[in-house]
Amino acid sequence: MPLDIAANVQITGSVEGRAVEILTPEAVAFVADLHRRFDARRRELLALRVARQIRFDAGELPDFLAQTADVRAGDWTVGPIPADLQDRRVEITGPVDRKMIINALNCGAKVFMADFEDATSPTWSNLIEGQVNLKDRWAGDLTHVDANSGKRYALGANPAVLVIRPRGWHLPERHLEIDGQPISGALFDFGLYLFHNAKAALAQGSGPYFYLPKLESHLEARLWNEVFVHAQQALDLPVGTIKATVLIETIPAAFEMDEIIFELRDHMAGLNCGRWDYIFSFIKRLGRRPEFLTPNRSAMVMGQAFLGAYSLKLIQTCHRRGAFAMGGMAAQIPIKGDEAANQAAFAKVRADKEREAGAGHDGTWVAHPDLVPVAMEVFDRLMPTPNQLDRKLAELEIRQAQMLELHDGARTEDGVRENIRVGVRYTQAWIEGRGAVPLYNLMEDAATAEICRTQLWQWIKLAADLDDGRTITSELFVGLLTEEMASLRRDFPSPRLEEAAHLFSRMVLADTLEEFLTLPAYELIS
Repeated sequence: MPLDIAANVQITGSVEGRAVEILTPEAVAFVADLHRRFDARRRELLALRVARQIRFDAGELPDFLAQTADVRAGDWTVGPIPADLQDRRVEITGPVDRKMIINALNCGAKVFMADFEDATSPTWSNLIEGQVNLKDRWAGDLTHVDANSGKRYALGANPAVLVIRPRGWHLPERHLEIDGQPISGALFDFGLYLFHNAKAALAQGSGPYFYLPKLESHLEARLWNEVFVHAQQALDLPVGTIKATVLIETIPAAFEMDEIIFELRDHMAGLNCGRWDYIFSFIKRLGRRPEFLTPNRSAMVMGQAFLGAYSLKLIQTCHRRGAFAMGGMAAQIPIKGDEAANQAAFAKVRADKEREAGAGHDGTWVAHPDLVPVAMEVFDRLMPTPNQLDRKLAELEIRQAQMLELHDGARTEDGVRENIRVGVRYTQAWIEGRGAVPLYNLMEDAATAEICRTQLWQWIKLAADLDDGRTITSELFVGLLTEEMASLRRDFPSPRLEEAAHLFSRMVLADTLEEFLTLPAYELIS
């Protein structure tokens, strides 16, 4: 529907029901202004990613930047962090559908990250309904009645602090066109939430808080800071009102953590170890080279090799600057009907959280409400104070080689098969409209599907050997895919399964490694 032909703004998605409350002329004008001011620079920064990849392929390695050594050496700290973000010991993440938002806010976690990114399939209805749900949270109208059971859900007396994750810089939102161009998904998600909720959140003792995903450089953080400054001025909010936590989930960003914090220092709340996307980024940026041939995904665990090094470097960097260092996601979920397996899953979570709290992290992520008490017990026991900003790790010295150290481990047929199953099934769910999917006793999102896709591509491209002596070839992949599809078709019959398998296999067998699975998959959703 043309909103304002004279202003060259067009909404191509349906604007019905409560969507009119979100896509008001004023709100759309606000996000259109963000697009016109900042989209050209966003596109330039995406082009810089491509140029950097060419240098990596030619032999350059990620490293700390010589031109910003003064920032790393400088004695500076971030601006004040609000009271309700001082204790973040357990955070839960999830998509933005109404029932899940209520359950997450009520589950006892300190923070809920409402995720428009990896845990949400960006269908038009998911995005708009998510904005409605978050607006209702601040308006005091967040209730839900289950259509099947009749059970009523409502916000409790002490809900978690709400933090929003917009989409990354790379994803478009094709349902809103400004001057003939689709708006950035990041600016769409951020702008609509901020416009409708910033002042209501502040009036209730909180504020407009965000998680920023998939940044690859301090220049991308600088762009976010410029967006924040302008948005605050446009909405008559003091500069520094917005607070952001940046996910360090790409290998280039891990070498620019000081610089990213510096660029966002007036708006900075902390950094987070986005472990699954970090593995994906490691393969995507370095995986064309034999020296970075990865083992099974299950062998790449936190606390070891490049994952362990970057986790400690993140804690050291954040605490030196007065920002919080958040741990990563425990992907385990409860296993019903098998108490032994369930207890084993909980034990893995407990051990992971003990490692994080012991290392100096200020909090952690879980994917399921039943794991909140497990993580909470660990951090209550090992972190009796609200945070661990006093743990400076000043004696720690982590260099480039440690940040690039590869995990030991085998590649197995089971690893290939697991990558196929998870990759195809997740892609199917994503194009069907679901972004957080329980698969094989883990909560999977776009990041884990990306690991599956890029790892299979890498293994075929580099003719990797399995532990049984066979070489991973395109023929072996197709044969195993054919076998796995037989059981997937039996268990999950759907035309979308066939679309997902076609897309996934095409990307695995492509000559070049595409940047994101979600970009071509976005063409398959409405």
